[in-house]
Amino acid sequence: MKFIIHHKDDKSSARTGEINTDHGVIPTPAFMPIGTRASVKAISPDELYTLETNIILGNTYHLYLKPGHELIGRAGGLHQFMNWKRALLTDSGGFQVFSLAKLNKISDDGVEFQSHIDGSRHMFTPESSMEIQQHLGADIIMAFDQCPPGQADYVTVEAAVDRTTNWIRRCKEYVSKANGIHDWEQTLFPIIQGNIYPDLRERSIDELLPFSDCGIAIGGLAVGEEKSDMFETIEQMDELLPKDQPRYLMGVGRPTDLVRSVKRGMDMFDCVLPTRNARNGQLFTSNGIVNITNHKHREEFFPVDENCRCDLCQNYTRAYLRHLMNVNEILGHRLASLHNLAYYMDLMKTIRREINAGSFDKWSHHYLKTMLEFKGM
Repeated sequence: MKFIIHHKDDKSSARTGEINTDHGVIPTPAFMPIGTRASVKAISPDELYTLETNIILGNTYHLYLKPGHELIGRAGGLHQFMNWKRALLTDSGGFQVFSLAKLNKISDDGVEFQSHIDGSRHMFTPESSMEIQQHLGADIIMAFDQCPPGQADYVTVEAAVDRTTNWIRRCKEYVSKANGIHDWEQTLFPIIQGNIYPDLRERSIDELLPFSDCGIAIGGLAVGEEKSDMFETIEQMDELLPKDQPRYLMGVGRPTDLVRSVKRGMDMFDCVLPTRNARNGQLFTSNGIVNITNHKHREEFFPVDENCRCDLCQNYTRAYLRHLMNVNEILGHRLASLHNLAYYMDLMKTIRREINAGSFDKWSHHYLKTMLEFKGM
């Protein structure tokens, strides 16, 4: 995998670039829609192509439980299984193990847990996470790490940093010795931990950078800490991380947070927020947030956003979408999800255009001021 920087902003750490993978080029900064179970909920690959989506994320934990990584491997990998022709990233499964499953034991060896589906018992180790992700066949795979909660104390976070360092060594060793299952390259990203403790973050970077070939992830944020602490940590990451590798800020996804994080040198993002909020009737627009199920939209016979190119805004009204959502028609969920994804993809395209034009600083100030005036964003 190769990362090329195209343009750097004069007044911030924002930059544009591209990540070259065996399944295509990813312009950065980039947002990755989440395809948890080999599908971005209710959205087809062709629709994602239309939105100019160049990479999506699959979930190791969920795909391991159903339908199973070995089955997907026999199908030719996740690309072939779900008919996705562009780049893929898979997480390590660790976050879901800690957040969804019933934990039995966390040890230096790995994590023992019970499935949230049927209570069956399983063990995730650095080696098994790598094995699962090799079968899934993503272009970018994530190291197995320990992500403590946002309010965790220093001792707990320090232990997680130590464990994450030990686990990346085992991940790297497994990948270097294992025979490739698919005929394309997989690039391993370490995940920096340390919560909001600057010395632990710095230690994690020092210990993980030797294992970073082309890309590194920042984990342990957007997990319950104060927003101001999150951005202070992101600024620290910008100062300490190498400039010639892509930085993946995990789980940060509100539109204003994306813009503020790009200003601080981040390149890749993922979040369930656009599709999850869409299914609950919350739509992102150029005029702020629209909660479409509200009564005031009942007779609004005009688009959700006149500046939007999506199928919803080009062909249907707010009143119609409100009706679909209120009667729980799946078409409403699909149209709303397409709209929010279109908003995110257009936002990233605008960010890249403004950086390349040298006008990102002025544009971002205006965007943040405007969006923050519309409460809820």
